[in-house]
Amino acid sequence: MSGPVDGAPVVVERDGGVAVVTLSRPERRNALDAKTKVALRGALEDVAADGAIRAVLLTGAGGAFCAGQDLAEHAAALREDPAHAFDTVEEDYAPVVRLLATMGKPVVAGVNGTCVGAGLALALACDLRVLAEDAVLGTAFSAIGLTCDSGLSATLTRSVGESRARELVLLAEPFSAQQAVEWGISGRVVPRDEVGTAGRALAARLASGPTAAYAESKRLIGEAWGRDLGATLAAEARAQERLGLTKDHAGAVEAFLAKRKPAFEGH
Repeated sequence: MSGPVDGAPVVVERDGGVAVVTLSRPERRNALDAKTKVALRGALEDVAADGAIRAVLLTGAGGAFCAGQDLAEHAAALREDPAHAFDTVEEDYAPVVRLLATMGKPVVAGVNGTCVGAGLALALACDLRVLAEDAVLGTAFSAIGLTCDSGLSATLTRSVGESRARELVLLAEPFSAQQAVEWGISGRVVPRDEVGTAGRALAARLASGPTAAYAESKRLIGEAWGRDLGATLAAEARAQERLGLTKDHAGAVEAFLAKRKPAFEGH
């Protein structure tokens, strides 16, 4: 097991087949400044490329998951060069969201507290979520005269429906973990002090599963919104053909027939 580095804005811990990626600016509710965004992108690129890592848990240090953009840094950028203050949206946020949503391994968000703005977008870009029962979530953007970024206009709408998404974005009112689940943002709600344990357990469960199949499923689900039925059926057929050639599939079929638990290796 590899552990944290003191003072780093993003900490990566490798525990068997699970990588725990922790935003580590608790004094700023893990708000995303330039250094943190660069570190987060680098950390996700590393774990995505690491064949030994089969699942990822993204969480925050202290009492927050992520409070979104560091507004103190953003205000300084506006004063210095407003024409380029939003370059970070495409240069930093977009690559991070793409990594979470498309890496070929499942990603769990351990939402241990405050989760707003780009923080909410990061949580929704993950595949599964574990939510602290007292977590406060929100879109936040309209409250400072902005609109969605980091994919939130799509991920939130797909999760809660268009009408609810309009309400949450335009009014920017905070909502609870219980409301999030009731409205369609899938997740397991647990006491705050159990988020880390529950998140690790869920990631470990996924890491022991058919990760090649998970990667194909992530791809199919992510691309489904832009396809018609015919294209969807064709894409599913190609994915099944690829998985049909894996040792995981052949071994799982034999295990089923022998009435024993399959062992998945990810290929």
